[in-house]
Amino acid sequence: MEKNLRQQKTSIIKIALFGPESTGKTTLAKQLAAYYNTEWVPEFARDYLQLKWEQTQQICTVEDMMPIAYGQILLENEKLGTSKKYLFCDTNLMVTKVFSEVYYGICNPHLADAAIEHEYDLFFLTDIDVPWEKDDIRDKPEGRETVFSIFKQTLIEAKKSFITLSGNEESRLAKAKNIIDNLTLAKEMGFSSEDFLQIYEHGIPFEKIQKQLSILKKGIAKSNLISPAAASNGILNLSETDFEIKAAFFDANKSKLKLKKFVPASGAATRMFKFLTAFLNDFDIENESINAYINRKKDAQLSLFIVGMDKFPFFEVLYKKLKEIYHDFDSLNRDYKNYYFIKLLLSSDYFDFANKPKAVLPFHHYKKHIANPIEEHLHECVHYATSNSVSNLHFTVSEIHQNQFEKCVLDVKRKIESESGIKIEINYSYQNKSTDSITVDLKNNPVRNENGKLIFRPGGHGALIENLNELNSDIIFIKNIDNVIQNHIDKIALYKKALAGILIELQAQVFGYLKSIDKKLINVGNLEEIIIFLKQNLNIELTSDFYKFTFENKISKIKELLDRPIRVCGMVKNEGEPGGGPFWIMDEKGRVSLQIVEASQVDLSNKKQEAILSDATYFNPVDLICGIKNYKNEKFDLIKFVDKNSGFIVEKSNAGETVKSYELPGLWNGAMANWLTVFVAVPIITFNPVKTVNDLLKPAHQPQ
Repeated sequence: MEKNLRQQKTSIIKIALFGPESTGKTTLAKQLAAYYNTEWVPEFARDYLQLKWEQTQQICTVEDMMPIAYGQILLENEKLGTSKKYLFCDTNLMVTKVFSEVYYGICNPHLADAAIEHEYDLFFLTDIDVPWEKDDIRDKPEGRETVFSIFKQTLIEAKKSFITLSGNEESRLAKAKNIIDNLTLAKEMGFSSEDFLQIYEHGIPFEKIQKQLSILKKGIAKSNLISPAAASNGILNLSETDFEIKAAFFDANKSKLKLKKFVPASGAATRMFKFLTAFLNDFDIENESINAYINRKKDAQLSLFIVGMDKFPFFEVLYKKLKEIYHDFDSLNRDYKNYYFIKLLLSSDYFDFANKPKAVLPFHHYKKHIANPIEEHLHECVHYATSNSVSNLHFTVSEIHQNQFEKCVLDVKRKIESESGIKIEINYSYQNKSTDSITVDLKNNPVRNENGKLIFRPGGHGALIENLNELNSDIIFIKNIDNVIQNHIDKIALYKKALAGILIELQAQVFGYLKSIDKKLINVGNLEEIIIFLKQNLNIELTSDFYKFTFENKISKIKELLDRPIRVCGMVKNEGEPGGGPFWIMDEKGRVSLQIVEASQVDLSNKKQEAILSDATYFNPVDLICGIKNYKNEKFDLIKFVDKNSGFIVEKSNAGETVKSYELPGLWNGAMANWLTVFVAVPIITFNPVKTVNDLLKPAHQPQ
């Protein structure tokens, strides 16, 4: 027998099966070898110890460890010569090392070193959730949990890339094949096993990584704007009486519906205080006045903040804390007072507002208390998202912030329930990490951190379509966390209810048509009626090809167009806020539709496109009312209605270098691109976002 433990170098992808005895390693190695039409390496120790028992009636001893190791590596090296692309190793020297240490308390140093040095592209750690099967060689079923833990810890300490395989024989094989196929693709793209494992543990399917890299390299096609949506051209205009009628219709029908309010609220308030952070980083109180800084930087935001400082809802509590810290605070000159105020506001030792979620910050100053957005959303919720005395509210949050949300809810929920007589049910979800995007440099090479790990960034607002997809309600009200108002709650509720009333009416008509199609009750006259409804009520223009279809194919097409989730969007006039708006666009197949388009999705080098963008008079939707069930009362799979060819390439800074990542289609942009959509003009009173802290100085956020 060859007396060395050297592992032969190879380009073959080697997978090691690793785990305690009787955990299915041999079965899986054989199955994988058969599936990939290649070789597998059996366990040398089994035949070696069986022969020893038959010849001497002696069991394994520590003296057998090195012969077993020599035989195992010889078998592995021999099998490499006849392998095709893959080699599956039923065992390896790491297994021999663990058994030597567990059963005999020692391991030959040469064996231990070789076990650590030997390389495999991936280890499959086989779980103990399969029955233990007795044979002449195996020990005993007791203590499997302890032995499994030792095997797992060995891989961790040796820094080996491994994935645990659990479940029955069929599920293990399916999982293993999927992993191997993706590992192969990763290696063909230049990723290491460590990279692949990081992506796998992050929960991102590798085909997503492949698509992201392709998008980052090729770019995303710009939207082809036809014209801005406007009143009577894609945007429905209602009178105040109309709104009241629609709201009353909603109130009359809501008892039959399960309602929910969905509030995206996962972001920290970093951008809200961006100009103040920049001020603290660049200003030197010893060598410059604040007025000089404002002039030097042309920082109108800072000037407004200082002038309106005493009107912020957090002013009094900060002022009180400043007087505790600086006993002579009132006698300081104005610059020092303002500087210390801003510093305390953002200091991680005190208020740390820029690193907290927007949802928990003080927004509104009432006579007897200060309210944050969470309280305002609970208060709103009982006014319009309530059915049968129950109001359901869902926040999407960052996992690290959930405790802060729960504390704020605890502080106000009982009070609002008592005053309203409504029970409020609240739940939370996190943005799925599997929607994150890989980060690349300007040459489209993956970027790594100081530890050599790949860097991922959140997939953007559009990732929340997955959270929305998990909800099970008839009507869902969507509103951003920062779009709350201090006053006029009854007016706000009126417009929300009216939008929901419009949705219910649309659903009734759409569902009626779909049920008639299923019952084969549609004739030529009915078909013309539906075509008019599509155009007048849903802004859907049929292509000229439609009229060449047979009657049966026309019906099929109509059903495809109608059988979709529905959204009714409240739109306000654009008064200079940053963001996109509603436009008529044409896709690559010549189909015209109404969509929400961001400025970054428009080719601004094209003068015609730039002019259309500039002519827009309406802003992004301030409210969305969504119907996510079909005419059979089944939930739609909302992921099927995402425009997967849209999205955003964003540039950020990492360690002083510009990097890029892909963001998913926005929640009300591409994520809902293939929904039935109705835009309704609503008053500006419904739109009160707090993008910077200075927005809290606007009338909508001030006491009256």
